Amino acid sequence: MQMEETRMPAQTARISIHEMTKMAICVAFCCVTAYISFPLPFTPGMVTALTMALGVAAFVLTPRQTFLVIAVYILLGATGLPVFAGASGLSRLLGPAGGFYFAWLVAYPLVSKFKGQKNDFRRFALANILIGIPLTYVGGLISMMLLLDVNFWQAMTMAVFPFIPGDIMKALAAAFLGVRINRALASRNL
Repeated sequence: MQMEETRMPAQTARISIHEMTKMAICVAFCCVTAYISFPLPFTPGMVTALTMALGVAAFVLTPRQTFLVIAVYILLGATGLPVFAGASGLSRLLGPAGGFYFAWLVAYPLVSKFKGQKNDFRRFALANILIGIPLTYVGGLISMMLLLDVNFWQAMTMAVFPFIPGDIMKALAAAFLGVRINRALASRNL
């Protein structure tokens, strides 16, 4: 008796070379923009252009791709490569500002999910301002409250209030760049 081999279609989501290239460029953009940063004297968090790059990634990639880009970026830094703002390695991830990094894994894929189907500056900016920024702050608040043993109000003054104006400006810049990049990719059928 001969056994028949049945093959089931693969249910894997394949990523094209073009998509992998976009993702690699987004990882590199995150690494470079992390160097555009400066510390504030009253908080372990840093002002960095990295959050703008995360917004751009969310606007040009799918939610799954955005998650993968952020995960790769975090893994690069966790292994000790100098890609984080301030310092790299596990100490940065497990320190008081580490909550920001882990929050990005949730925040920016959600921004990508809620950016809409149209290449719309207002929609992009609102998704980032209403979803990305608040969720990022939640991660920073939690890590600072736990690791610095500070109350909610103290954590707000270290993890939220000093960053609001800059984060809104970076969200607007990311929306602007996202629209331009998507338009350029669409015009070249990429």
